[in-house]
Amino acid sequence: MPKDYSRTSRLGEQIQRELAQMIQFEMKDPRLGMVTLNQVKVAKDLGYADIYFTVMGAKGETDADIRRQTTAILNDAAGYLRSELARILTTRVTPMLRFHYDETLDRGHHLTGLIRQARQQDDARHQDDSDED
Repeated sequence: MPKDYSRTSRLGEQIQRELAQMIQFEMKDPRLGMVTLNQVKVAKDLGYADIYFTVMGAKGETDADIRRQTTAILNDAAGYLRSELARILTTRVTPMLRFHYDETLDRGHHLTGLIRQARQQDDARHQDDSDED
């Protein structure tokens, strides 16, 4: 079945490419770590775009602090980034930008750890059963 390739998804991909370039090369905030944009979801009316990102931060800070700080930095710069996007995009309306930390990678690591732990417990149980025989 073919994938629905709507206007909003194409615009989301273009916004993702352009924002990645802007964040990497134009934003000069030293507190900003290595930001990776994972997904951009654009509303059907082009009123807003939700941008999901992950970040590799500085040593010595907790992950939660890095996430909060990076989210705040990006949301504070959303107006500047939106105005730069307006120059590049050929749309009549440029969506408002809202940045969110993408927790899917963290959830994936957590689930992988749970699966590994369950397999170790299962292997230990089977080894105990074979030792009794």
